[in-house]
Amino acid sequence: MLRVGLTGGLGSGKSTAARLFAEHGAHVFSSDAIGREMMEPGQTVYDAIVAHFGPGVVMPDGRLDRAALARIAFEDGRVEELNAIVHPAVIRRQAELADEIFSRDRSAVVVVESALILETKYGELRAGVRARWRSRFDKLVLVTAPDEVKVRRFVERHGEALSDERRAELEAEARRRLAQQMSDDRKAAFCDYVLTNGGLVKELEWQVDQLWPILQVAAR
Repeated sequence: MLRVGLTGGLGSGKSTAARLFAEHGAHVFSSDAIGREMMEPGQTVYDAIVAHFGPGVVMPDGRLDRAALARIAFEDGRVEELNAIVHPAVIRRQAELADEIFSRDRSAVVVVESALILETKYGELRAGVRARWRSRFDKLVLVTAPDEVKVRRFVERHGEALSDERRAELEAEARRRLAQQMSDDRKAAFCDYVLTNGGLVKELEWQVDQLWPILQVAAR
């Protein structure tokens, strides 16, 4: 069995790499997707967020106002307060899902896609101690891209028909988020493999094709 952490900054192409690994047969979990599920009404993470940040982050339908929460986290400098609520719960759920898969298939490769594997201060409790990234994963894979490419991709996610003002706002938001993340150069020093994704998707596909058999061997 093999636990793989797949990381990279905003707009690096982690999700594309995750999809490619899944096509090869990896069991892929998205930290963002798990987090979104836990932030739905009725979930303990949702309750903790509302209790901490107040009713201003709740929309009339009872769901979280993610835009308002993002402004509080990133613009008001309170992202660590949000992380302290969300990260431990998401990491615990990742471990539970991985253990379920390994109980059925001891040679499985589980890939966890997360932007903040190296940055997070939180982890599941093991023997009363917080388990940091190296205790959680057997291998780390980094997806990189130039910052200008990352910013462009972030803006493009919001559609093409953007006003100049809105485009500038999104570019500033992307740069603000990137500034809060560890640089690719620093991350690469901790990772076992680096995938470069500044160009065509087929170039990333080729790199994943080369890495997948290596991961399979390690899983056995």
